[in-house]
Amino acid sequence: MKYADVTELEQFLAANPDTQVLELLMPDISGILRAKRIHRSEFLRLFKGDFLTPRSAPLLGAKGDWYDEIPLSELGGDPDQIILPVTGTLAPVPWYDSPVAQVMVAYTQDSGELDWVDPRQPLSNVLSRFAEDGLAATVATELEFYLLANANDTRPVPLKGNIPGTKLEQEGIQYCMADDLFDCDAFLNDVRIASEMQGVPLTTLHGEFSPGQWEINTLHQEDAILAGTHALLLRRIVKGVARKHGYGATFMAKPFAELAGSGMHIHASIYDSAGSNIFADPEPVEPPRLMPRLRHAVGGLGKLLDESMLCFAPHANSYRRFKAGALAPSGKSWGYDHREVALRIPRSTEHNRRIEHRVAGAEANPYLVLAAVLTGIHHGLTTQLDPGDPIARDADLSQDDTTLPSRVDSAIDLFRQSEVLPGYFGHEFSRIYTGIRQGESNSYHAQVPDLDYAWYLRAL
Repeated sequence: MKYADVTELEQFLAANPDTQVLELLMPDISGILRAKRIHRSEFLRLFKGDFLTPRSAPLLGAKGDWYDEIPLSELGGDPDQIILPVTGTLAPVPWYDSPVAQVMVAYTQDSGELDWVDPRQPLSNVLSRFAEDGLAATVATELEFYLLANANDTRPVPLKGNIPGTKLEQEGIQYCMADDLFDCDAFLNDVRIASEMQGVPLTTLHGEFSPGQWEINTLHQEDAILAGTHALLLRRIVKGVARKHGYGATFMAKPFAELAGSGMHIHASIYDSAGSNIFADPEPVEPPRLMPRLRHAVGGLGKLLDESMLCFAPHANSYRRFKAGALAPSGKSWGYDHREVALRIPRSTEHNRRIEHRVAGAEANPYLVLAAVLTGIHHGLTTQLDPGDPIARDADLSQDDTTLPSRVDSAIDLFRQSEVLPGYFGHEFSRIYTGIRQGESNSYHAQVPDLDYAWYLRAL
């Protein structure tokens, strides 16, 4: 990872002289961007490598708290940690009224190497394994999210389109409805502008399979860490621009019981040192032959799918996506051009032959999702795992029972028992990650929700 220097700061300020405040974006282990604001007099200190933050800052649960399952003694008393600005991420924040800029920062050792507390470290480890084998990954993300109406209520309401000439709301799924693009044009345009200003390359955006739900895609990247950064910044952009327009946005996996959940799909190709796609067929035919190294990669992904679920579905709510007919994968299925499987081989040219991993929720940490996906691919390639037969192209999986882990505690146990993931992610990171997820789960299940009163208070 490369870091921004004083010259990069000076060039930015010359182009944006009104900037008085800089937000330091600190990604945590849950994929949440924590942030600090510093004033212009402090900018140089950051870019000279003299800025510190508590070492525990990236190791927080979804509520921003620390759990007893991980005693602070694990961090040696929670000392200060160096943070350095990541090159190419210094950019304006256009949805603020005041002249604010932002920069992504990394948690580093004195040498400048990523520290194990940084959530990018597992992905960096996996990429090093590919590099040692003369291989490199190209990846892209697809993110689904809901826009939320300003309902002034304690429960969220999806933002539905209005029927022109009436006060009625549009009913039905209305996938890819052109009128939704018209209704949300100002929001979508501001997302485009902010993405361009912040260096997040977008490709396609469209209405998804539920009212108020959208999908937004990013361009394929040869740097997987950069692709993860794009996903995090894009979530921030969507939320910030939505607030500017008077409504909300959420990447929560399952905000509405009766509507589709939101996923994060990963597209991954692997290239050798000559730039050739190792999944490609040297003599293309249609339908394509699924070459041995592609099958091995799929085999590794399937083999590690259960124990990787804690990366793909890190919270209790994450598992509400996975049920029959919910438009989410139900098991370790794979196949060519089939949207109900977990591991899909999309139609493409041979040079772009890739695997689409469709399991992760939109709320997951993209660095850890990418790390888990690429770990599965690398493990499959090195051990030459066979995935079994693919699903038939006309198979109906919509009513299949879910065989993936169905609760976060099951996923925690499977991750903790894994013999493969810690070797890629790092044993210290893996132990702390499971502790944080266990602490969050324990805290979540210790609550007494309103549903308990509705079901049990009078009846029992």
